[in-house]
Amino acid sequence: MSGKCWVCNRTARGFGHLDSRFKPGDPRSVPLDWVFCSRRCQAAFHALYGSWKDKEPGREEAFMVDPTAMETAAMKACLRPFGEAAGEIGFDKPLGAYSEAEALQVINAIVTTYQEVINQAQARVNASGQGASPFAELVDDLPWETK
Repeated sequence: MSGKCWVCNRTARGFGHLDSRFKPGDPRSVPLDWVFCSRRCQAAFHALYGSWKDKEPGREEAFMVDPTAMETAAMKACLRPFGEAAGEIGFDKPLGAYSEAEALQVINAIVTTYQEVINQAQARVNASGQGASPFAELVDDLPWETK
């Protein structure tokens, strides 16, 4: 499978979706290019797809996957850097009027902060022993590593 992940637009890595609504001989059966980069994106897509499929399209909105407490905290931490970046550009300038460089400056401030907070939170989880890598103890066993 090749292409872009339907959820996050990264390069797909072999995860896909099989639409079994129609039999292979049915004229409505078409090959789908619904591919994903990870099991997490595939699961998120299937949660939304299953909810949509169970409801009539257009009558009710499908639910969104709720962010975890860690992700919510990371989003809140992005507010200050976002405000600082927007302040440098000027608050009176509408978002649609940003140049590419200005938009990238704001995006960089948000994404960098989000990743830093998530990485720090994950490091705290790993340091506490919960969710540590199952291969963490193998570092000492690497033949090319010298002490």
